[in-house]
Amino acid sequence: MRVGIIGPESTGKSSLARYLAKRYNGIYVPEYARTYVEQKGTTDVTYDELCSIARHQIEEMETITSHLCFFDTELIVTKVWFDYAFGRVPEWLNENIHRYPMDVYLLTYPDLPWVPDPARSNGSDAIRLELFHRYEAEIQALDIPYYIITHESV
Repeated sequence: MRVGIIGPESTGKSSLARYLAKRYNGIYVPEYARTYVEQKGTTDVTYDELCSIARHQIEEMETITSHLCFFDTELIVTKVWFDYAFGRVPEWLNENIHRYPMDVYLLTYPDLPWVPDPARSNGSDAIRLELFHRYEAEIQALDIPYYIITHESV
């Protein structure tokens, strides 16, 4: 089972993914984009760099065969970022979203206060809500079950 935990920045995705993986003896798959940005030292990522991030995520999905995986973000987040930042999405990314579907999504709502972090760049409540709605629309288009996670539901 693949559980995709997605949502806007600073909504508890990483903490939730780590907790669930530990609680249910699953595999925690960290957010690669965070690692990349932290190593680079800036949140400014080019189109080609975002392609590299997406390809790394795809490689992870190809190699992880555990019975229960919790993905701290996944390809839908990357797709939305392509569209949000560059106004276009590579077709190969869409193909891989369908090739490596999640079984269920946990979509985190932006009702937690923004916590500044060098790997984060969108603290505006309006942007966080816009991204939430974009993620939800992508999940709905895939017709995959999802649950909205609020700070009151955890």
